Amino acid sequence: MTINSIKIVLLIFVSGNFLSCNGQVKSEHKQAETKTLEIGKEVSELDNNIWKIFQDSKGKYWFGSNGNGIYYLDGSQLKLFTTIDGLVNNTIRGIQEDVDGNIYIETPEGISKFDGKQFTTLKAIKSSYNQWKLNPTDLWFGYNVKDLYRYDGDSLFQLKLPRKDLKKAFGIDTLISFNRDNPYAVFGVNKDKDGNIWFGTVVAGAFRYDGKSFLWFDEKELSILPDGRAGGVRSMIQDKNGYFWLSNFYYKYKINPNLPKGYEKIKAVDLPKGIAKLWVWNSSTNSYKQKMDDKILGFNAGITDKEGNLWMTMYGGGVWKYDGKILSNLEIKSDKEYVLSLCICQDNNGTIWLGTENDGVYKQNGDKFEKFKLKK
Repeated sequence: MTINSIKIVLLIFVSGNFLSCNGQVKSEHKQAETKTLEIGKEVSELDNNIWKIFQDSKGKYWFGSNGNGIYYLDGSQLKLFTTIDGLVNNTIRGIQEDVDGNIYIETPEGISKFDGKQFTTLKAIKSSYNQWKLNPTDLWFGYNVKDLYRYDGDSLFQLKLPRKDLKKAFGIDTLISFNRDNPYAVFGVNKDKDGNIWFGTVVAGAFRYDGKSFLWFDEKELSILPDGRAGGVRSMIQDKNGYFWLSNFYYKYKINPNLPKGYEKIKAVDLPKGIAKLWVWNSSTNSYKQKMDDKILGFNAGITDKEGNLWMTMYGGGVWKYDGKILSNLEIKSDKEYVLSLCICQDNNGTIWLGTENDGVYKQNGDKFEKFKLKK
């Protein structure tokens, strides 16, 4: 994957948990900027550019687009919500839910809360490090690419990750060579099975927070590679053996307090040769072209399914499944020349869904994925 194609997907955020489309926590909420409107309009189809998919506790589906608002699917009825209805911004970067059924929608301009009737906008409070806490009811956001936000049900706290010596760790002057404004920009937020929160960054590696201290993963494959590629750590998933996969197929990591770094790193998987067909941007022709890449770098979204298998999407490289032994590529059945897959989730029935940048939503059907179309 080239730098040009990487740039297209660097703003992907992964919010929620490791296991499914769902992520509920309990909290009480204060509202701000309330707008009482007759909201939403019925539409007949989804946008082609879907970055987030979420199934709520009532079994309804939410589809977040890249600029055209958020869709709500209830059976065969599809509704579209936009800024006209009180949504803070139409570009969707994350969807979460609390146990009270309130939906929280991340955008580059802030977070909207939907209580089933109306949208309200959460107000952020700039916080010092002493506001770092880890409660089971907290919601975490990284919507503006610069900082982190923790919502405790009453206040939305703006936080910063601990600053490290990136030049010493990665052997490069990260601030100069990539993302001068903020190499700590958060691209992924995930919670593991033990309740610890993980943060993936653009080039500053990954962080794990257990409520008391941070564990920093300062491995070079999590920053800028020697050939200039920098995909960012956008997805952190845990396999059935307790290893964490941090947006790359090269290595997997396991927490081990007895080791100097606090974790161990081993080879993740034998990479298949000659079967990674990637679509990359050709700046000279302003179009995509296909190339074969034996060096499969990483995935931009991933989940652990109910059986413990790992599922991962590669931009322009399809869907990958790892069952603990074999890494295999699954077919995306489409009439298009290429499908640029972005997000992935598993619903309550065990079905896996994909959101794409150029061809809407795909739904699992056996060992392949087919275009999802609304039943009329």
